Amino acid sequence: MREPGNEKSAGTQILDFINKESIGGLALVCAAAFAMIWVNGGGEDAYRSFFAFPINVGIGDLAINKPLLLWINDGLMALFFFLVGLEVKREIVTGQLNSWHQAALPVYAAIGGMVVPALVFVAINADYPANLSGWAIPAATDIAFALGLLALLGSRVPVALKALLLAIAIIDDIGAILIIALFYTANLNLVALGLGLLPLIGLFVLNRMGVARILPYALLSLVLWVLVLKSGVHATLAGVAAAMFIPIAVGKQRPLEKLEHALHPFVAFVVLPVFAFANAGVAFTGGLDALAAPLSLGIAAGLVIGKQVGIFGACLVATKTRIASLPPDVTLKQIYGLSCLAGIGFTMSLFIGGLAFADPAQIDAVKTGVLSGSFISAVIGMLVLGFARPEKALPVATAPRHEIENVQTDA
Repeated sequence: MREPGNEKSAGTQILDFINKESIGGLALVCAAAFAMIWVNGGGEDAYRSFFAFPINVGIGDLAINKPLLLWINDGLMALFFFLVGLEVKREIVTGQLNSWHQAALPVYAAIGGMVVPALVFVAINADYPANLSGWAIPAATDIAFALGLLALLGSRVPVALKALLLAIAIIDDIGAILIIALFYTANLNLVALGLGLLPLIGLFVLNRMGVARILPYALLSLVLWVLVLKSGVHATLAGVAAAMFIPIAVGKQRPLEKLEHALHPFVAFVVLPVFAFANAGVAFTGGLDALAAPLSLGIAAGLVIGKQVGIFGACLVATKTRIASLPPDVTLKQIYGLSCLAGIGFTMSLFIGGLAFADPAQIDAVKTGVLSGSFISAVIGMLVLGFARPEKALPVATAPRHEIENVQTDA
């Protein structure tokens, strides 16, 4: 049990999380806008040179030598993925995803929102084999960006809709993590990968012993990150793996919740804006021709059309067939608006694009497709939700309404 006066319901945790993500999303937008202004205002060479600056950390064979851009994408983003891992574990153990009744609709929606955009991309790029490795780019949703825009609509958007978007995005993140692990892994260094099992075993032992202090977990996680980086598996996955071993509860202490609250502001206001600034700088020199190129068009169409069809279609089928139900006070019009906003790929889409391609021209095409598709999705989603006033909510289809409960579970 928690100490008296220190209890926080799962519903309150969701509201806190949504508020932080919303503000962080606005910081993300500002950082991306500044990068595009810098690049298109005559500073493209300086921008690219700045992020190409090499940084060497370590001594001899133990050194890691990478340009600044990769330190951001492989290093700082590992913290983002660590936070994602913490959020996923919390939601599965104590949150919205701990029962099929609550998880059914977001699971179906997230699957549709990943599969259909990928199919749209492949259909447009079927005759361009060099582009097909980017099939997963439009499958991602940027939760911070989307919630930041939802915050601008205020009370027009019910909290239940924001919570549904959050759940869909978390499941989407799980899918993206699996995609990165299975399809975007370089040649494996089996020695480094094998050694990576040692810190994982150490993290498991700490968890089983009920260690609540964060420092031992942090040190082993750092070792794990280095070994995973050397193994050829993308280093950010070390963050997800380490997060799975942080205990939910040790007696009256809540290590996972404490760490999540400590990391969230840093990730929201430093890590993600820095990533956006480093990766959103694209020169708009090709006009509409650049967007019409198959790679850019496939990504933009996947985000704008694929997300709408995939998420809204899945929700519509699931509710009409009564295998899932809409949340209280949420209408199908609002679900459609949510499916449009889910087309904001941004952070994860840009991240996967950097893994899929090495050619600078392709990287620029990815940025063009992601930014244009995300912008169009944001405009459509805001317009739909702005006019979709919650006049009358549809009834829950199959099961009674349930309040989100704070399940006291040790893990």
